Amino acid sequence: MTRTVIDTWLQEFVRSALAHDLEAHMALISPDVAVFGVPGFDSLGYQDWYRQCEHEFPQGLLADMSYSKIAVRTTDAQHILFKALESTRTSQGEHIAQGVEMLLQYADNGWKLKQLRLLPDDESSHDGLI
Repeated sequence: MTRTVIDTWLQEFVRSALAHDLEAHMALISPDVAVFGVPGFDSLGYQDWYRQCEHEFPQGLLADMSYSKIAVRTTDAQHILFKALESTRTSQGEHIAQGVEMLLQYADNGWKLKQLRLLPDDESSHDGLI
């Protein structure tokens, strides 16, 4: 069940990003999301994410995105914490692979991303993600 939730959520997350569907993409993210590990920032929130996607989607800057090496860390009826290798390719051909930790939380209308942490390389390596 847990893996099905993760796979389904990630498929829609990727689909909406690659389709540049801002409304569908942001519907998968909690209004009180917290993003950690972005260089130069203590944390980022929903409005930061929205503005970034609002800027990037119309320009088609994201060419490809995928998640692999998914490892569930903890789970309960309303939360799923997992790590994965996120791979993206920009329209200019730049490839970025990084470890991420994602916390999904069940809300009234489905699973939403509550927290995202970009993992440092040493943690990603230790966890076998890179």
